[in-house]
Formats: sequence, C-alpha cells, structure tokens
Amino acid sequence: MKFLAKINVMPHKELLDPQGKAVTKNIHELDIQGVEDIRIGKHIEMTLHADSEQEANDKIKKSCEKLLTNRITETYTFAIQEL
Repeated sequence: MKFLAKINVMPHKELLDPQGKAVTKNIHELDIQGVEDIRIGKHIEMTLHADSEQEANDKIKKSCEKLLTNRITETYTFAIQEL
C-alpha cells in the first residue's frame, strides 16, 4: 500500500521563534494590521510504502523522532492518507 504523510514541525511554544518575531514585526510595514503573533515551522510531505496504516504510522513517527525534528526544540504532528 502507498501512503502520503503531511508532517508539520513547529518550535516548542515555550521557545523564542526569531524568524516568527521578525516577520511579526515587519508585517506591519506592509500595512497589515491586527497580526498578533507569527510562528514559523516546516511542512514536509512523505510518500511511502507499507503493508498497513499502522506500519506507515510507525515509519513516519520513527522518521520524525530520529531525523526530521529536533525533539528538544520542536514538536511535530502528521496526517496520513492512503494513495
């Protein structure tokens, strides 16, 4: 079976996000008002083969925890769909 995982990686809420702060500060220069906070992360799409959705979930979790994120500073969520 073939699956598509859409993975979102974000900095922990407790940590300073310098990119997000810079964009939040400068968005007002574009005359866009009312923006209180911006946090910037990563979006990753992974296509993979697995015998079941559970196996696909296990592969995605292992990839996120061992390679795609820094678990000290980042969190991740993902959604999976069968292709």
